Amino acid sequence: MPAEVETMFYVRETPWHGLGTRVEGAVSSEEALSAAGLNWDVVQEKLYTEDGYCVPGFYANVRDSDNKVLGVVTNRYKIVQNREAFAFTDGLFGKGVKYETAGSLREGRKTWILARLPKAYRLAEDKVMPYLVFSNSHDGSGAVKAAMTPVRVVCNNTLNLALQRADRIWTASHTGDMESKLEDARMTLFMAENYMNELSKEAGKLSRRKVSDAEVDEYIKMLLPIATDATEVTEKNVKKLREYLS
Repeated sequence: MPAEVETMFYVRETPWHGLGTRVEGAVSSEEALSAAGLNWDVVQEKLYTEDGYCVPGFYANVRDSDNKVLGVVTNRYKIVQNREAFAFTDGLFGKGVKYETAGSLREGRKTWILARLPKAYRLAEDKVMPYLVFSNSHDGSGAVKAAMTPVRVVCNNTLNLALQRADRIWTASHTGDMESKLEDARMTLFMAENYMNELSKEAGKLSRRKVSDAEVDEYIKMLLPIATDATEVTEKNVKKLREYLS
């Protein structure tokens, strides 16, 4: 189905697809890991041909709970376990962080966790509650990704939407020193939080600023200019629209 959800948990609103386990109230990382059905590890097994020949340089990523093969990777691939993803978020915001949704997509090949940030931001009259989304793949098809987003992730489509629309996103391949890469992610996401703080301050300043009628008219003229070679009909329509906006 389009959601591609294998297992998941959620708090508050039921997802559009109606899948997953509803949990009353916010949960800790240990509770979320279990409720989302992510309390399993990925192990790497050697690959063999049908006649027993070991394929050099390649391994199968296997889920230890049911021995399901999630993907084939090279010997450079570094596993990021589900529990390590939760530990990353706990380390970023502290043990008090609360999880909104988490789950397994495409039969375990892809996973995500969505944590609610400790505080809301106010942009003028609007209250914005951003999330941290952490996406991981176990089949070798994608990178580890983390981003700040206002999108509540409940399926593969909303996960893609959250990552595509994020103003601040961190990405790393499953190679090299993953611990150092995760530390870089923490720095990137702290910068994103500072961005939200500054945006909230600027929105507050703008909401308190008084604008005169003359300034409004000048701004409308700037947005709707009349070209020197405009036809009489065009000029008339633009002036009518200016009056409407005023």
